[in-house]
Amino acid sequence: MTSKYWFEIKEGLKISLNAIKSNKIRSVLTTMGIIIGIWAVVTMSTAIKGIDLAFQTGVSALGSDNLYIDKWAWFNNDVPWWKMRNRKNISMKDFKKYKSLAKLPAAVAPSILTRQAVKTKDESIDFVFVVGTTADYIHTTNLTFNQGRFLSELESQGSRNVTVLGSEIAAKLFPAGNALNNFVRIKGHKFKVVGILDKQGSWVLGNFNPDKQVFVPIGTVFKHFQKESFGSLTINVKSPNSQLVPAVTEEALGIMRKVRGLSYNEENDFAINRQDGLLSQINSTVSVIQIAGFFITGLSLFVGAIGIMNIMFVSVKERTKEIGIRKAIGAKRRTILGQFITEASFLCLLGGLGGLIFAVITSLIINKFLPTSIQYQAVLLAVLISLITGILSGLAPALTAAKMDPVEALRYE
Repeated sequence: MTSKYWFEIKEGLKISLNAIKSNKIRSVLTTMGIIIGIWAVVTMSTAIKGIDLAFQTGVSALGSDNLYIDKWAWFNNDVPWWKMRNRKNISMKDFKKYKSLAKLPAAVAPSILTRQAVKTKDESIDFVFVVGTTADYIHTTNLTFNQGRFLSELESQGSRNVTVLGSEIAAKLFPAGNALNNFVRIKGHKFKVVGILDKQGSWVLGNFNPDKQVFVPIGTVFKHFQKESFGSLTINVKSPNSQLVPAVTEEALGIMRKVRGLSYNEENDFAINRQDGLLSQINSTVSVIQIAGFFITGLSLFVGAIGIMNIMFVSVKERTKEIGIRKAIGAKRRTILGQFITEASFLCLLGGLGGLIFAVITSLIINKFLPTSIQYQAVLLAVLISLITGILSGLAPALTAAKMDPVEALRYE
């Protein structure tokens, strides 16, 4: 009995392959909808996974136990932007008061941003984020080094002209890889490179991307680039562990209200930001992309399935006499049914394979500009979707063929 079924399957596969081979152009055109659908689902999943991995890497550089006390709320629709703009800046005086009163943080450091041109003799990059901070900043992040070190306490306190370069800045300014102990110019001032960061891969974090930043002592920023009164600081606070983050947040809230001289009925004129706001934003963005992607994919697969169903009905009509002959010599309904479902499945699998190839090529091209990550699950999903689409789209034509009366089929011209 088993050998009988195996023979039927083998014969069905052979007939299906011959039918596809005899109509190559028609088969290729029929599978275009499946190719586009599989290309869309695989490309979308690789892009989303790559973006997610890059974001997670970037967030890990910020540190999961960190708070950021700032004039601006990163993600807050409750406070109008003009109200935040009118808040007074957070100053070094505020930072020092907070640091002296805070008991729970593992580390605290100020930071301030300014945009400047960073140059070497042969290369130049405009509008680079220059971060002014202290030696303690490294203890509030998870940054690692490719070469060298971070700013020392002596360099921070002395406002020395030293700098730490993000990986992308170092690669552009020193293509030969000789940045360490070399010099760059920032707004005409000469800075010695004492460290180069490892690549963080955190392009999605915008202004927070350490790959595209340079770090200098905060006093150097005030001395060379801007007066303290012209910019607001961010106070970077590192919690001892994730369990203490709520307690550190509550303590920071109370201390900052005291530092800013707020009465009990006045609203906060500062924000305490955490990375979960970033996570929430990226997750909502990814969800929207996924919904749009799945809609496009579903639409493409639906169109592809209709095309395959249509061409299978044509195929059944063209081979009516063949079906009649096979049934007349003893072919059972299940044999005819299996043959046409197999043929439809083969068409969809071929389309799926074509879509996979195009998706891999597209992902490699996209990866030059945005991070992608090809997942085995996506490949398996594409094959499974192709197979299911083939079975569903071939079912109706196959049932039509299987139910044919052999006498009427043999009369068909």
